[in-house]
Amino acid sequence: MAAGALFFDAEGRIYLVKPTYRTGWLIPGGAVEANEAPSVACRREVREELGIAPPIGRLLCVEYLSEYDGYTESVQFIFDGGVLAPELAGQIQLQASELAAGRFVTAEEASFLLNPKLAVRVAHALDARATERVHYLEDGQPVGEAQ
Repeated sequence: MAAGALFFDAEGRIYLVKPTYRTGWLIPGGAVEANEAPSVACRREVREELGIAPPIGRLLCVEYLSEYDGYTESVQFIFDGGVLAPELAGQIQLQASELAAGRFVTAEEASFLLNPKLAVRVAHALDARATERVHYLEDGQPVGEAQ
């Protein structure tokens, strides 16, 4: 399992991070540890990766991913990190051992920077945020009605 958060600036841009250990960009977050709730893991990972501890809001999207390209099956959670005030965004200190860069990008830019599976999940999370619903996906496909 993994959990991440979408953070925004006042212009509605999304904060992405560039990891040192793989290509492409990600949203802040990471692996859920044994006996750790996904929301707790999200807060922990954000604190470790960004050096800040903003409140983590509601669940936006959950996706079940079956095994692919050497990755085992997983469940991925995206939470709403809300809008980061400029003062708080200015306090971001990237975890140098894991992250090479971080920046705010438009949703369109994010769709090109993220791997295709994460880009789909983020697009659904953005829709969930705008419509005050939760999206559930299986391998990138919506299942049932958005709640």
